[in-house]
Amino acid sequence: MSRSMYSYMADAWKRPSSGDRTKVYRDRVYEWRNGQSFVRVDKPLRLDRARALGYKAKTGFVIVRAKVRRGGLHKRRPIRGRHPKHTGIVKITMGKSIRRIAEERVQKHYPNLRILNSYWIGEDGMHKYFEVICVDPMRPEIRNDRTINWIVADNKKGRAQRGLTGAGKKGRGLYHKGKGAEKRRPSMHGKKNFGRGK
Repeated sequence: MSRSMYSYMADAWKRPSSGDRTKVYRDRVYEWRNGQSFVRVDKPLRLDRARALGYKAKTGFVIVRAKVRRGGLHKRRPIRGRHPKHTGIVKITMGKSIRRIAEERVQKHYPNLRILNSYWIGEDGMHKYFEVICVDPMRPEIRNDRTINWIVADNKKGRAQRGLTGAGKKGRGLYHKGKGAEKRRPSMHGKKNFGRGK
C-alpha cells in the first residue's frame, strides 16, 4: 500500500533535529528566539498537522507562530522553617500546559480571530514554539464553508480562554471517557459536589 505525502512529513517531524536536518532546525529556532513573541506567517510549517486539525489554504485562515517560555513554576521561599523537600519552590507543575497558554495569548493578541487549534513546532532551552490556527469569522469564505462556519457563532468567542480547544480539553480531563470519568464534566474541578445532590 502506497503512503501519502503527509505520512512522510509526519515521520520527518518525529525527530526534526536529527540527521541532516540538525543545522536547519537550529538556525530556525535561533531566528525565532531573537524575534517577536507573536508572528503571523504565510503558511504552516507542519502542513500535515495543520491539515489534520482543520486548516485550509483559503482566505480566512491565519497561522500565528507563538513563543512561550518553558519550564515549571518557581515560588517564593516560605518564611517559616521547612524541611528542604517541603519548601515547595521548584518543580511545581502548572495547571495549564504551555500550548494552552500560547493559545490564550494569541487570542488576546488577536481578539478579532477565533482560535481553532495549535501544534508544536520547536523548542530550545528557554522557549517553546507553537503554530496557532486562527479563523477570521467575518470573511465570507468562512461563512459560506459548511465545514468551518460553525466557528462563526457567538458562543464560539474566546474558545481558548474557556478551554474549548484541543489543549484546553486535554487539560480539563475531557478526553477521559466511560467508567471512572463520571465526574470529569464540565471539568475536573468544575463542580466539587457533582452528583451529590448539590
